Amino acid sequence: MEKVVLSGNEAFARGAWEAGVNIAAAYPGTPSTEILENLVKYPDVYCQWSPNEKVALEFAAGAALAGARTLACMKHVGLNVAADPLMTLTYIGIKGGMALIVADDPGMHSSQNEQDTRHYARLARAPLLEPSDSEEAKEYIGLAYEISEQFRTPVILKSTTRVSHSKGVVAIGERKPHKADGYEKNPQLYVPVPIYGRKMRVALEERFQKLQEYACAMPQNMIVERSNDLGIITSGIAYQYAAEIFPEASFLKLAMPFPFPDDLIIKFSKTVKRILVVEELDNFLEEHVRSLGIAAEGKKYIPGIGELSLDVLEEARKKFEGKTDTAKPAVKPAPKVPPRPPVFCPGCPHRGVFYEISKLKPVVIGDIGCYSLAVFPPLSAMDMILCMGAGISSAHGAQKADTGQKIVGVVGDSTFFHSGITGLLDIGYNKGKLVIFVLDNRSTAMTGHQEHPGTGRTLMGQPTHRASIEAFARACGINRVVRVDPYDLPKLRKVIKDEMDADEASVIITEAPCILIDHSRVKEPMRIDPDECKSCGLCLKLSCPGLEKKEVSGGKFKVEVNPVLCRGCELCVQVCPFGAIKKQGEKS
Repeated sequence: MEKVVLSGNEAFARGAWEAGVNIAAAYPGTPSTEILENLVKYPDVYCQWSPNEKVALEFAAGAALAGARTLACMKHVGLNVAADPLMTLTYIGIKGGMALIVADDPGMHSSQNEQDTRHYARLARAPLLEPSDSEEAKEYIGLAYEISEQFRTPVILKSTTRVSHSKGVVAIGERKPHKADGYEKNPQLYVPVPIYGRKMRVALEERFQKLQEYACAMPQNMIVERSNDLGIITSGIAYQYAAEIFPEASFLKLAMPFPFPDDLIIKFSKTVKRILVVEELDNFLEEHVRSLGIAAEGKKYIPGIGELSLDVLEEARKKFEGKTDTAKPAVKPAPKVPPRPPVFCPGCPHRGVFYEISKLKPVVIGDIGCYSLAVFPPLSAMDMILCMGAGISSAHGAQKADTGQKIVGVVGDSTFFHSGITGLLDIGYNKGKLVIFVLDNRSTAMTGHQEHPGTGRTLMGQPTHRASIEAFARACGINRVVRVDPYDLPKLRKVIKDEMDADEASVIITEAPCILIDHSRVKEPMRIDPDECKSCGLCLKLSCPGLEKKEVSGGKFKVEVNPVLCRGCELCVQVCPFGAIKKQGEKS
């Protein structure tokens, strides 16, 4: 077999294609985004971005019930959105194979929380596979379809940021075509009204017992025999770290940590004197091993917060051996690294919006997207973020608390279509009185500029209907809907003030494409006339990387334009009260 170097996400895509997957759906979210971006490159697979993760899972489930092999992908917080269909899908089961890849983000590299997807597997009674590298990512997705079709159940594959984005050598093969053979009409099997659902519940438990037996017998759940002094139970990326830090130990490496392979765990425990459970985030395995009456240790030494690493496990080993009292924190500060605060890109259309909002000092309820960066000084224009769509729903709740404060909510265009519409419907229906900003930059920008229902293009590159934010807003009962160019600060300022003073709900749509995908607004860099600049620092409140503060003698400073970073958006020109910032060639 040919061998290539692939990231975990590339390997998932390759494995799905080789396994004959017919249909795949996802909502982009780091660290899972690149799976579908790579799968769409292969022939014979229909791929789509869905409006949200719930829709993606339901879409994949429907296709699987028609006999297709299907795939749904999302990050860990996306599974919260898709949990509703997942909990019932394990009851009714599926016909074709169905895999659900969920990428966790220990260490919160690009997420608002840490979650352990294994808990969802237990709650839904769904088998879960956990690859530890790219080779296993490719292998296990093929295994997932075998298990799925054998037991008529969706199978979860749990990845992490480290597995998804690290690269390794992968042996690739050929595609094994799969053809959907049609939907099977059987209401007693697929319609979980109570009279049928109670029987499904019993069947689910019977299936689960068989899956547990399968987990004990599958060769991928394997015992690696070395010293009998120490045995380590582990799975996923944690195995890679543990194998390096504890090379002498015996291992129970679990490719499928759920259902718990009890017989295999008990068998392993009898071969070693001491057991250490090494797992990332929660004590999922450790808790169960101890419930079997087996003396096991884990979180006493292994941090339950943040991403594991060799350094973290090295410190954990010292503590395990009694050489130190405290484990090293999961995330170490990097020494001697200049601070690099996250900011909007030069020329970003969101910058002027938050600059103008910040001057009015309302309570700003935000959402998940690039605009989260507005929380940082000097803009300081974000007061709370919860989850996707809450920039509308939670803002409405804050307004209904009737504190007398001005409340605004902020979402992006992709987030609006993901989960913002129902919140806006709530505002229209329940007569909310607040301003909702929809920052329409024609892209799911934060995760890499993916398409969505408002861009007019599909994942497969086909032109399609472009959903109208304005039409949705009016359909939700919002009478005041205003579109404005976010680069036109005087007009933007007036619109924001007028709408915040209105006695009814309002939607302000700021419409300008992301500067990274549409260069039509990129112009020659600005310049600052040193004779006219008063060093007031007002332009610096834009938080633009193209404007740099330079210290001079006597504690004073001057502002310079970095021509490499400046995109010529002219926001600073509109902000400067002295006319000191000019276009190239413009006379002083």
